Formats: sequence, structure tokens, C-alpha cells
Amino acid sequence: MTRALLIANPAAARTDARAVTAIRDTLRHGGWTVEVRATAQAGDARRFAREAADQEFDALVCYGGDGTAMEIAAGAVNGGIPLGLVPGGTGNLLAGNLRLPRDAAAAARVILAGQTAAIDLGTVERPDGMHYFAVCSGTGFDARLMARTGAAEKRRWKMAAYVMHAFATLPDVTSPLHRVTVDGVAHELPAAMVLVANCGELVPPFLRLRDNVAPDDGWLDVLVLRADGALESLAAFYELLRRPRNGARRLWFGRGRTVRVDVLEGPPRPMQLDGEPAGNAPFEARLLPHALRVIVDPRTAPLGKRHA
Repeated sequence: MTRALLIANPAAARTDARAVTAIRDTLRHGGWTVEVRATAQAGDARRFAREAADQEFDALVCYGGDGTAMEIAAGAVNGGIPLGLVPGGTGNLLAGNLRLPRDAAAAARVILAGQTAAIDLGTVERPDGMHYFAVCSGTGFDARLMARTGAAEKRRWKMAAYVMHAFATLPDVTSPLHRVTVDGVAHELPAAMVLVANCGELVPPFLRLRDNVAPDDGWLDVLVLRADGALESLAAFYELLRRPRNGARRLWFGRGRTVRVDVLEGPPRPMQLDGEPAGNAPFEARLLPHALRVIVDPRTAPLGKRHA
């Protein structure tokens, strides 16, 4: 009998208290035994996941957003216990990239019937230790947007909270000079935003980075977006919607396994890891291939696109 540890973010549970019950009951009706633990402070999810192997759990289940999922991933990395994801946060970008249902019971049914797949992770060393990201890390416009959007706003307005702050912030967008070093090759580029992505979709399924990006392809993909002011910012995002190749007027793309980002002009620039503020640049992201086992529906998950 499969023994699962369901790790729940209380903020997500308060938004829909029935979701945790639906997940637990669906898994139990499928023949699993389920233990539920709620996080009380930062680091709890990571600790729960790290201890799960010694406690003989067979699967981890996350109910929360990308921040909770990455805390669990940090504890489960290379540990062999598969992770099932039930979207319960604001963005749910990893779940969206893996085409997992938003409904709690439906996502739990995928966990019961799905298959495990190994995806890559990115790692970034910060002053408080090693951090991981599954979707993207970055600095500039996106990181400032994440820092400005409060938890209460996210709970109330979901993705609309980010959209409102984004439009308010566009007139202030600038592109100071950055050095982006990809596998040892340095490029000096003006940038309003530098993203280092492990997944292809920045806002699933609407805003895609490039067609050949997948979370198990063995690469980190880099996007540098140049814009000054609101009109140029909107034009740059329009270019991105068209999924151009390199040479687009306001976009630059790179691909590698180690990416360092330094800001060469102006004040410190904030950075984010899967939507969570993580201090300021500079930062260096490294690929950790096939580091996390996740439970997916093989019929819908956009995996298996490894490129040599």
C-alpha cells in the first residue's frame, strides 16, 4: 500500500479549506494511506520532505504554490521519492507547465494514476544556502513585480494582482547594462529583465519562451528583454508572444548549463526564484539534470524533449 505525505501550505488551505479534504479522501479512496502536515514557518516543507525517506513514505504530495513546491523539492532532490503537485497558490507555474489539473480532486486522481518523470532543476547559491527553481529565476522587472505584490493581494486577486502591479510599473522600466555569462562566454547587454528558465512557459499556457524548451531537456534557457518605458515594454512582450528567434529587436536568447548574471550599472536589482524574492543580483544558476521525480499524466505532460 502506497504511503503518502501531504504537505499543505495553510494560506492555500484557508483559501479553499475543502481542497485538503478532497485530496486526502481521493487518495484514500484509491487505496493509499495519507498523513497530512501543514507548514507553520519557512523551512518546514523542506524539512518534512527531507525526513520523509527515513519515515518510509512512498510519495510526497504538495498542496500550495510554486514556493511551497520548491521548498519540498529542496528536501526531496535526488532522494528518489516522487512528488505529486496539487495547485493551490497564485501562479502555479510548475503545475501549469506540467499540464496538471487545477481542481484538487482531479489533480489527486492524476497522482493516483499517473507516472513518474524526472525533471531538471536549477540551483542558485544564496547567503542562506542552496536554493532551487523548477520554472525560472531572474532579475529586473519580473523580480521587482514579485517583491511589490503582497501576500494578501495574491490571496484575494490571484494572477490579477501581478497584472495590476505590472501595468503600474511599466512607465518606470529601464534597461541598465548587464553581463550575462553563459557557459563561460560573456555577453554585455542592456536589460530590463533577465530570465534563466527551466520550463518553456512563463505564464502557462499563454506566454511561451520558445518552442523547444522543456523541463527535462538538459538546458537552462536565457531570455534578455530590453525596454525603456511603457511602450517599449509592451512592444517587447509582443515580440515574445510571437516566439521569435535570436535577432529580435528587443530580445536576446541563450542556452547553457551555467548562467551568471551581473548588473554593471545603476542600483542593486532584485532577483526571484520561481516567483519568490531572493535578494539582489548578481547570481549564478546551475543546471541539476533529472534532479526531481514528479508525478504527471503522460498523455498531457510536455516532456521527453531532450536535446543533446
